[in-house]
Amino acid sequence: METILPAYNDPLFSILLIIVIALIISVVTYAWGLYKQQKEEGHLLKFLEKFDSAECSLDTEDMPFESHMFKPLTLLAKAFENSGEYHKAINIYLYIIKNISDELTKMELMERLGNTYLHAGFLERARSIYTEILRKRPRNAKVLYELGVVYEMMHKYEKAQEIIEPLNTLNEDTHTLSKFLELSALTSNKVLSTDEKVAQLKKILEEEPKLYRQIVDTLLKLDTTTAWQIIDPKRVKEVIDILWFLPNSQLDLDIITSNKTLSTLYYAKGYLQKPTLESGIFAVDMLATARENGFEEGDLLFSYLCKKCKQSFPVSFKRCPNCMAINSVEVEEKIAKASPKTDYSLL
Repeated sequence: METILPAYNDPLFSILLIIVIALIISVVTYAWGLYKQQKEEGHLLKFLEKFDSAECSLDTEDMPFESHMFKPLTLLAKAFENSGEYHKAINIYLYIIKNISDELTKMELMERLGNTYLHAGFLERARSIYTEILRKRPRNAKVLYELGVVYEMMHKYEKAQEIIEPLNTLNEDTHTLSKFLELSALTSNKVLSTDEKVAQLKKILEEEPKLYRQIVDTLLKLDTTTAWQIIDPKRVKEVIDILWFLPNSQLDLDIITSNKTLSTLYYAKGYLQKPTLESGIFAVDMLATARENGFEEGDLLFSYLCKKCKQSFPVSFKRCPNCMAINSVEVEEKIAKASPKTDYSLL
């Protein structure tokens, strides 16, 4: 045996020892990595079991999975999601995630699953999914934004604000988002007095002019006088629907009659008798011209376009219902025939 193994003081012994130690470390590292992978997969499967649902008409329980099925199934899930059949999309996403091995693809599908839960209104499930993704990929800025949206929709504004710090760490521009969340928290605050809210609203507008539409809308509900003081005639297009639907009692005639845009708007509406025809807004000018010529049955109809995803909606929004963008609403107006008013005294 002594002739086979080198003596301990032989340089070859040191080399052999190093090789043996390296092999042991490699084997242990590989075994530990394999164990961790299996543990993570087991954790993920156990985690996903919480979301299994029997509501879907697609039976994936006994359906064998093959790699060539991946793309058709993801397209099918997306089609279901786009058509509003969220329960079917969720079922397919869960089935694919459980049957694929690529970690990166799993995380991408987990994000899609979270988005589907978010659009379907299952906020707690969406929160769980996003939290699980961030446990493994804490530097995923997109998921951080989406988690913030979930907290915001749950009215947990303090939790939503906590997302700002990691986003700043990732060099994301969060100024507008931070002020948007501050505004959301302020409008839902039941403790602050009206005067305190008005003061803070004016301060937020100074710090973030992009929130002009929301702040005008909120101020008109709190303090009409202050609201008219901050209404900018050059930005009437941004709040034209809000101004159009204001009752006569909330108008500030001194401010309105001193500006052509506002005067034309409210002449077209029928609140002013003196003709004014120069608002710079085509539909309003046409309606005002028609009223001057005796046609008083005109009205404005509004739709709301998201400037980011270009989707159009019949009602206004603070966040786009499709892409969740903030400050992306663009008001589109068109002329329509006024609906006949019901005379309730005859009922």
